[in-house]
Amino acid sequence: MQKVEAFIKSHRLDELVQVIQQINGVTGMSVTDVRGFGRGRPDGGRELSKKTKIEVFCKDDLVDIVVSAIEEAAHTGLRSDGKIYIIPVGGAVRISTGRRGKDAV
Repeated sequence: MQKVEAFIKSHRLDELVQVIQQINGVTGMSVTDVRGFGRGRPDGGRELSKKTKIEVFCKDDLVDIVVSAIEEAAHTGLRSDGKIYIIPVGGAVRISTGRRGKDAV
C-alpha cells in the first residue's frame, strides 16, 4: 500500500479529478489548499505561492498508474508545475468495518 501525495497548480485540479476518478481500483482521494515555496519562488521568496495538495492511498499495483495520471493532468510545461511523492504506508483501518491493510483501502 502506498500514499501518492502531489502538489499541483490549483487550476489543474478539475482535470486531475476527472482522470483519477477514471482509474479502476482507486477508491478515493483528498484535496487540500496549501501555501508554500519551492525552487520557483515568486518575488524572490517573499510571498508564498498557492498550491493544491492531492493525496491518494492505493494498492502497490496502482501506484505507477496514479503517478502517471497526476503527472499528465498537472503538467503545463511551465515552472512550478509541482511535485509528486510516493510514500509507503504501514497499515490502514477502515473504521466502519474494521477491515485492515489493503482491504481497508
